[in-house]
Amino acid sequence: MRTIVITGASSGIGKATAEVFLDAGWKVGLIARRADRLEAMANWHDNAVALPADVTDADAMQAAVATFVKQAGRLDVLFNNAGMFGPAGPIDEIPLDGFEQVLNVNIRGMFIAAQLAFGQMRRQDPQGGRIINNGSLSAHNPRPGSVCYTTSKHAITGLTRSLSLDGRPFDIACGQIDIGNARSELVEELNARALEANPGADLQPMMEVEEAARSVLHMAEMPPEANVQFMTVMATKMPYIGRG
Repeated sequence: MRTIVITGASSGIGKATAEVFLDAGWKVGLIARRADRLEAMANWHDNAVALPADVTDADAMQAAVATFVKQAGRLDVLFNNAGMFGPAGPIDEIPLDGFEQVLNVNIRGMFIAAQLAFGQMRRQDPQGGRIINNGSLSAHNPRPGSVCYTTSKHAITGLTRSLSLDGRPFDIACGQIDIGNARSELVEELNARALEANPGADLQPMMEVEEAARSVLHMAEMPPEANVQFMTVMATKMPYIGRG
């Protein structure tokens, strides 16, 4: 049975991805802070393992990954998904602690998860695995007022490229999925902010979150000799190409 750990698994893209992988017959480790949601998913499916942890807590993450590997035997894939948007606006209106919180979750948290997964994949027999980082359209073309989020997601593109190179001697592949306007809690929050600023605002087109989840499954199921390095999946009519 193939195995995957998903961070940010209690809601949105993470939860939808966990459900898609469970339906496909994978053993799925669920990492997030909200233990009650993870337990509910684990009670629903025998192949789901609830691993409550904060991705920024290195000790808790180490324990979570160790628990999963002890049960599953190995780690084939990490979907490095947990993240937050943070404060929005021009840079001179952003509180420094808000910026630091975004970096802590979106960069440090993803670094910790990747470090643990890479180490496990390097040590296990047979060696190897795959790390899929959740980037964003903002990793390439930012939306206005997203300086915190955009800065963090550009860093994740660098993480993806570095892991791709460093993983080659150990048969560890790394790819990045850049998702635009999936119907998740994060996007709903952005829509709420837009309506608060302008009740007559036109909300951006969205796609169902399951479309993003199926794209992650496609990346995970590639044979070891192939890798989706970067994938963009988004609502068809959203402003992305040429937005500014």
